[in-house]
Order: sequence, then C-alpha cells, then structure tokens
Amino acid sequence: MNRTAEAERNTKETKIRLLLNLDGTGRTELHTGIGFFDHMLDGFARHGLFDLKVRVDGDLHVDSHHTIEDTGIVLGGALREAVGDKKGIRRYGSCILPMDEALVLCAVDLSGRPYYMSDVSFTVPRLGDMDTEMVREFFYAVSCSGQMNLHFKFLSGSNNHHMCEAMFKAFAKALDAAVSYDERITDVLSTKGSL
Repeated sequence: MNRTAEAERNTKETKIRLLLNLDGTGRTELHTGIGFFDHMLDGFARHGLFDLKVRVDGDLHVDSHHTIEDTGIVLGGALREAVGDKKGIRRYGSCILPMDEALVLCAVDLSGRPYYMSDVSFTVPRLGDMDTEMVREFFYAVSCSGQMNLHFKFLSGSNNHHMCEAMFKAFAKALDAAVSYDERITDVLSTKGSL
C-alpha cells in the first residue's frame, strides 16, 4: 500500500504545496520562509521516519501566523488522506521524549474526532523567527484537519528551544506508532467498526 498524499492550499495569504509519505525514511525538502519552523518540521519528519516536502509562499511581511497555521491545516489533511481507511493500524501512539532538561509527553488517537490539549507554555515570545504562540496554533490546526486527538503534557524543562523541539519530536514518534500496522488488527481498531 502506498501511504502518500499530496496537498495544496491557495489563498490570498498563503500558497502551500506539501507531499507526505508515512512510510519514508525521514527525507525532507522544507521551504516555509521561517527558519525555525523548517527546523521543527525537519525534526518531525526525521524522527517519525516520514518523507516530507513543504513549500510555502506566505505573507511573512505581515507575520508568521498564516504560514504556520495553514501549513498545519495542510499537513493534517495530508495525514488523514495518507493513512486511508485505518484498517490494520494501531490507532493510538504515545511518546515521552527527553531533550536535555526538557521532557514532554505526547499522545495521539487517530479517532476521526479532533481534540487538542496542551499545558506547554513558553517564557519567550519568539524562537528565531517563529512566534512561540504559533506552536499551539500549528498543532491545533493539525489535530483539527487530521481529525485526531492530540495531547501534550509538559513534564520538565526550562530552555524554550528544547521544549518546542521535544514537542515536535514526541509528536513524530507518537504519530509513527499510531499509523504503524499490527498484524493482529485485521479491520479498524474500534467498537464502532469505523473511524
């Protein structure tokens, strides 16, 4: 089965092209115009072993909001398409990921129902050229567009770069687990019979 998806979004604020392969090796081509965001997406793809190509032409003369939020919308939609009918996948995934002093828990349920929760808060307004308030907006957009439950729990940390990077990498590992196959699951892992 080829679990890839190609997606586009064209508005007055952003033009986005994205290609996602769930069964990749972590290869990336990232051009969002926001260096720190590219760094986070690279960590997500490499640690989830997803191949990810993203090209964004966004209204960065305004700020980073539309570029980051819309990328989350497109990524979530591509993920939903690539995972397909969800037959045979584990559906759930979680990871407690350390990055130096930072420790973040991420849990994912590919339930078909969007829900986002996080208690991670940052103490600086920006990381490089990315507003830290956009971390929430990105993951919220991914969870809604991807129709998944997505939870983050902050366990420890003081360095904002480490905290943010731990979130992206923990999400990658949790998502990789959720989309992986289990030969014991022959249909959809749900009492409803569909997700």
